[in-house]
Amino acid sequence: MTDNEITHEIIGGATEVHRLLGAGLLESAYEACLCHEFAIRKIGFQKQNRCLSYTKKQTKLDCGFRLDLLVEKRIVVELKSVDALAPIQARPAD
Repeated sequence: MTDNEITHEIIGGATEVHRLLGAGLLESAYEACLCHEFAIRKIGFQKQNRCLSYTKKQTKLDCGFRLDLLVEKRIVVELKSVDALAPIQARPAD
């Protein structure tokens, strides 16, 4: 699958989970259901078992930037469950 096809499946799965569960649940509930949806769709994923290090000003921080989901070993999915998006969450990626 191409990155666009994977992304299409991710968005479709997330939309289905939100349609079924609605709003107001904890992030962990959405994560469990999205993982189940990915399994149904035969989409490969790993959950919360990858930590990324961060290097800033020649200092490496191994403090564990944990990925929520890594889909098909190349697309990071960060889950959020909030009442409303803050401006920093709503801005487009650079």
